[in-house]
Amino acid sequence: MKQIYFVIRKITVAPILAFALLTTLHLSGLEQFAPPSVYFQGVLFLTFFPLLAYPMQKHIPKYQKQGREGQRTLAMIFAVVGYLLGITVGLLFHAPAYMLAVYLEYLLSGLLIFVINLCFHKKASGHACGVAAPIILFASFGLYTPAAIGVLITLLVYLSSIKTKRHTLSQLIGGSIVPIFPMLLLKMIFM
Repeated sequence: MKQIYFVIRKITVAPILAFALLTTLHLSGLEQFAPPSVYFQGVLFLTFFPLLAYPMQKHIPKYQKQGREGQRTLAMIFAVVGYLLGITVGLLFHAPAYMLAVYLEYLLSGLLIFVINLCFHKKASGHACGVAAPIILFASFGLYTPAAIGVLITLLVYLSSIKTKRHTLSQLIGGSIVPIFPMLLLKMIFM
């Protein structure tokens, strides 16, 4: 059973769920997400680039020596850099405002997780944050069925994270709450 929990954790990392988010938005019929260029840029910066951290860890001695902790830190760095690149390219090539909001949601959530974990030395779950962000985005765009499916995935992530002793319940809840704040900020700015 423990193997199943590890598989659940591996297939629910933030970049994979970002891919599911982008694919669902692209296929949803929402005009802002219809252009293939918007979709492929999103996949590049929210999925592919953050996933590069995992194979790159082997080639960066500082993070290789740190084991799992180094992997987590490197994953946060690659993710935030990917989000920054997404925003930069999005602005340069006039991405729709909704796509920029997706990039900003991920960037601000990633920065908050980074600050909480590295500056305040609290352990909010980046995994839970990466699961919650798509739910919040789906709900913000009026796509409630995918948001509800996301809630079910969140329950599986909580269970698998606790069973594999990767996170405590408070770390998971803390990580899940993080994406709410960037969305509130984005709504105040753009509404």
